[in-house]
Amino acid sequence: MNFSYYDLGRRSGGEIIEVTLSGNAANVFLVDSSNFSSYKAGRSYRYFGGHAKSSPVRLQVPSSDQWYLVIDMGGHGGSVRHSMRILPGALQPLRDIPLSSVPSLVQPHHDQMNDPETDDREFDVFISHASEDKDEVARPLAAALQDGGLRVWYDEFELKIGDSLRRKIDKGLASSRFGVVVLSKSFFAKGWPNYELDGLVTRAVSGDQVILPIWHDITKQELIRFSPSLADKLARSTGTHTVEEIATEIIDVINSR
Repeated sequence: MNFSYYDLGRRSGGEIIEVTLSGNAANVFLVDSSNFSSYKAGRSYRYFGGHAKSSPVRLQVPSSDQWYLVIDMGGHGGSVRHSMRILPGALQPLRDIPLSSVPSLVQPHHDQMNDPETDDREFDVFISHASEDKDEVARPLAAALQDGGLRVWYDEFELKIGDSLRRKIDKGLASSRFGVVVLSKSFFAKGWPNYELDGLVTRAVSGDQVILPIWHDITKQELIRFSPSLADKLARSTGTHTVEEIATEIIDVINSR
């Protein structure tokens, strides 16, 4: 890994870290102690920042904690000279920082300060579900898939206050190789899940994506009434498999493609 870092010590939330770059473009981001350890070990990590397209770069410290500033070349060659200073208080909102996603060898979690127009990340799997199935299936499934090393588009990872749901969901659908659909009575009664399903089916028909259905509290006869085409697909049921077992199988399927 080609990177440099600054140990910022314990910083107060709201402080601004200003970074000046000269040379190649680089990924510039803040991580706390535990995520810095994960980053150095090549594991998934959570960060605040992105790909610097102009200088200076200003990052706002999210909360009072021990923080590290990382300048990462994102797997590319070249070099960059850099300096930093700490400014008190935030005059410029973080959303105005000209940053996009980090093209790192390890796909980070959702804390990238970008929007659908500049977000060039790709995902292994998109999880479509009804909110009623979030606690029992969707949330533990997303966590298990992410812990298994997959890049997961899941609403709680990606959506923030003020986001355009349609734009963010469309981007997630278009950027995911597989679509996991938690099929239930609640799923077919909701508008957004059906919107997502339409997008997944369209990409599956064109050969761009593979749909992996999960049945939750629904029988095959009930599913046939909702969607005969989905009832014909090989699926897993939460009535016969645990979420952990289903996640393991999904990880195996995706890693084998």
